[in-house]
Amino acid sequence: MSSPVPGRTTTARLGLGWTLHGDGRTVTAGEVVRPRERLTWPRTVTIGAQHVVAMFGATFLVPLITGFPPSTTLFFSGVGTILFLLVTAGRVPSYLGSSFAFIAPISASTNQYGPGGALGGVVMAGAALFLIGLVVQFAGTAWLQRLMPPLVTGTIVALIGFNLAPSAKDNFMAAPVTALVTLASIILISVLFRGLLGRLSILMGVVIGYVTAVLRGEVDFSTIDAAWREQGLVGLPQFQAPEFHLSLMGLFVPVILVLVAENIGHVKSVALMTGDDLDPFIGRAIMSDGLATVIAGSGGGSGTTTYAENIGVMAATRVYSTAAYWVAAVVAVLLSVFPVFGAAVATVPAGVLGGAATVLYGMIGMLGVRIWVQNRVDFSNPVNLTTAAVAMIVGVADYTWEASGLQFAGIALGTATTLVVYHVMTFLARGRGTVGSDPLAPDTTRMPSPLG
Repeated sequence: MSSPVPGRTTTARLGLGWTLHGDGRTVTAGEVVRPRERLTWPRTVTIGAQHVVAMFGATFLVPLITGFPPSTTLFFSGVGTILFLLVTAGRVPSYLGSSFAFIAPISASTNQYGPGGALGGVVMAGAALFLIGLVVQFAGTAWLQRLMPPLVTGTIVALIGFNLAPSAKDNFMAAPVTALVTLASIILISVLFRGLLGRLSILMGVVIGYVTAVLRGEVDFSTIDAAWREQGLVGLPQFQAPEFHLSLMGLFVPVILVLVAENIGHVKSVALMTGDDLDPFIGRAIMSDGLATVIAGSGGGSGTTTYAENIGVMAATRVYSTAAYWVAAVVAVLLSVFPVFGAAVATVPAGVLGGAATVLYGMIGMLGVRIWVQNRVDFSNPVNLTTAAVAMIVGVADYTWEASGLQFAGIALGTATTLVVYHVMTFLARGRGTVGSDPLAPDTTRMPSPLG
């Protein structure tokens, strides 16, 4: 890749100075289009549109489930992506979509303090994530690996997913036939189709479920007509200011542990596929996600995170150009200013959400299990077994605890349980010399971390 053109250093620092890859038309076998390269603009726009499609289903499901305005969430996902690309100097290709880790705390806090209180929790989580990214930028990730080895990370991710199971059931039972059609469609599409279509199984399943709901008379189109009458063809999304309640910190702050793992995993995956050394940008990635989450929460959007769906598009096209993500971000912002578009998305009924959520929430939980498997976590070790066992029950059963006016629910208590039980048991076992004494119970502190 050639050096930036003299006199355009500012453009280069912002990651806007792309060089043309080859002839700009083809990607030869064994090569990839790197982040600071691009194809011709028509091809780049086409790939950017694919990224919009890839993120669309998952990004919209979060506001539909939590009750946030879909257009507002889409707007801030586009703005957050632009911020991410600028902060990382165009070196890390990523789309910042809605994070499913926020669903449980947003739902719980909305019931207690309304949407404004939930937005305040999102802002607090984003600020905490930014501070962690700042530390990582200067101190590296070694301390995170010691704090959150694979057992801890996997347990936290798993309990967040399974904690959402009652919500999925409630939506599913609201319209069981439609929910079952949605669920079956997602399952079948994921195994019957390859490439991009297979990776869009959730989006396609939601579309099929929506058509089913329309045929069964379960969709209310009055909101579309209202949006057209009140706002016309073009209008700004519905913004809302946050309200801050310290009692919500216990609900939202644990989510940042998942976001940290997702950001580091994303950067590591891109580095592996492109061959670039992106470790110096891990801190920037976390900081920019934190800032994007703060901005989203300040205006009415949900928290953001890097999207695995878009990694699938990059792997399929072998195009890792950040220019394509600029296209995707701009398209997202443009779509968000069409009120009728957002109103149409908001008409998705509970049955469709229940079918999709049954898969999605289960997938979040099983991602935690996958972390255990990939890192060969040994559950014959009583430290591992006890930590996961206690934390999962606390999280899945949604234990609650109130102290000094603060309320802590299943995700917060499960996260705290994971960290405390693991590190206390490891410390005591080391002191007693029991860790590693049994060949079936190796020293878990030396296990490789999914955080890289």
